[in-house]
Amino acid sequence: MTSQAPGNHTTLIEPLQGWEPLKLRDIWEYRELLYFLIWRDIKVSYARTNLGVGWAVLKPVLTMAVFAFIFGWLTRLPSDGVPYPIFVYSALLPWQLFARLVAGSGSSMVANESLVTKVYFPRLIAPLSITVVGTLDFVIAVGVLLGMMWYYQIALTAGVWMLPLLVVVTIAAGLGVGLWIAALNVLCRDIGHAQPFLIQIWLFATPVIYPASLIPEAWRMLYALNPMVGVVEGFREALFKAEGQSGFMVGLSVIVASVLLVSGVYVFNRTEQTIADTV
Repeated sequence: MTSQAPGNHTTLIEPLQGWEPLKLRDIWEYRELLYFLIWRDIKVSYARTNLGVGWAVLKPVLTMAVFAFIFGWLTRLPSDGVPYPIFVYSALLPWQLFARLVAGSGSSMVANESLVTKVYFPRLIAPLSITVVGTLDFVIAVGVLLGMMWYYQIALTAGVWMLPLLVVVTIAAGLGVGLWIAALNVLCRDIGHAQPFLIQIWLFATPVIYPASLIPEAWRMLYALNPMVGVVEGFREALFKAEGQSGFMVGLSVIVASVLLVSGVYVFNRTEQTIADTV
């Protein structure tokens, strides 16, 4: 018979069987680690910078300026009657949150290799910390959007109540895709190299610099399978239009984002047992 010294515990990491629910109790028990990772990610993002959290605002503002010059002033793309700078910025906010979650969650296991290979903790904590930090940056950047609306004398519409729902859909889609990439990236590092290219292509497949109305009617159903299409169009309508036409796109985005999140969590948890060995 094998005896075990008092106070010593052995944790056996096993993949979830079937569609077993998330072990939220484990995540709660390791909440202090989650707080630590969130604080660490914030410090790493803005350590040794003069602007600090100001970069959360400067990044979308600079991107908006470049897009406004190239696509608004030079190319003269339509903007549905809204000044092009705010047209782009209102789309960049959810898009950059999505891109941040995909990139951060997708590389979370590799980035935390030293921690993953030494101690046990619910692996989902690493992508969750990225989600919290990305959402905080999003909230900070919203302040610029409100300032731009004041400058252009654009009043909030009655549809502004939809914005929290659209943020949740963005988080679900970004985290879902990121979890898929995180699981696959551990098994094949080529996925990590392809990830930036995927995000760039996804940007132009999303109506950030152009309105979705430019897409031919026959292709809009397929186009709307991109969950960020409904999110971006929904953002603009909630902010600028009293009555919108994006209800179908938003509904489809909710469905696709939900599928991505559920399947992403499932695949991620199924690979949890092998992550420490292959990361």
